Amino acid sequence: MIDENLALIRSTINNIRRCRRLLENQLTAAERQFVERRLSEERATLEALRAETFPIAFRLIHNGSENRQLGRYQE
Repeated sequence: MIDENLALIRSTINNIRRCRRLLENQLTAAERQFVERRLSEERATLEALRAETFPIAFRLIHNGSENRQLGRYQE
């Protein structure tokens, strides 16, 4: 399952890159709208896959007045 999700993540990232490259070109309004919608869908897919594959989120803690370990999970 994880291998499948990692493959899907890779292909989704490639699709996002492809959409971004397409947006760098001159497109008609309809083409641009289609690519932007597709890019939005791919980003949503990527976030869902990341959440499913890597369910634990680590936030970077940064507070100048307190000494905390970087990368430690904070609720």
